[in-house]
Amino acid sequence: MNPVIDLVADLGEGFGAYTMGDDSDLLEIVTSANIACGFHAGDPDIMAATVAECVRRGVGIGAHPSFPDLRGFGRRDMGLSASEVQNDVVYQLGALNGFAAFHGTKVSHLAPHGRLGNLVAVRADYAQAVADAGARVDSELIVVAQEGELATASRAAGLDVAIVGIVDRAYQEDGTLVPRSQPGAVLHDPSEIVERTLRMVVEGKIRCANGKELAIDVDTLLLHGDNPGAVELARRIRSELVAAGVHIAPLAEVMHAKKKAA
Repeated sequence: MNPVIDLVADLGEGFGAYTMGDDSDLLEIVTSANIACGFHAGDPDIMAATVAECVRRGVGIGAHPSFPDLRGFGRRDMGLSASEVQNDVVYQLGALNGFAAFHGTKVSHLAPHGRLGNLVAVRADYAQAVADAGARVDSELIVVAQEGELATASRAAGLDVAIVGIVDRAYQEDGTLVPRSQPGAVLHDPSEIVERTLRMVVEGKIRCANGKELAIDVDTLLLHGDNPGAVELARRIRSELVAAGVHIAPLAEVMHAKKKAA
């Protein structure tokens, strides 16, 4: 059976009159969207418009909650308690669920953003807070994460976990990302990014920053769209995957196919 993969991008990350990324072009490429819920970006008008466009195009809707760090775009550690993290995630998930319901659909996945997304991979208390928030709001939610504390806590809470592959970030041997503060953390060569993405999906392998091979089983690929050339690279990745016999589908369909094959 040919591999099945979801393509996801972070969308709705403007605020008021400010925009970031090219959501319209990305929506022609992706099958799922991580939608900002107002804490690091997004506002009611942007959330409503983004959800409506996802529904029109058949793109799966995911909540992209973050620390309440609008000025820092959710990239700063705010020293919150686990209880505060849990309440913030419930608040943001509830907001996006409201817009989804208004447009006749529902939020299908949960993908923490920025610094929160980094910390839930290694902090058990934050991971448990996010997993419990998701499970109590909707037991059918899919949690998008890398292997780590959040994946473990979400499975224990009865939630399906979709492992995400980050196409333009360097990996360490333990499966975590090389910190952005280190040289080579972000990849820029389109050919290199495409080649490693194909290996990740088709062969289940990725070469780490130290040169060693890491086995990886991904369900979704995160395509960035907020830097020059990103949309064209996303198009190229999708085209090369299709040419390699990979089936592109929304995350819920990918997870269903995975369960059926198990």
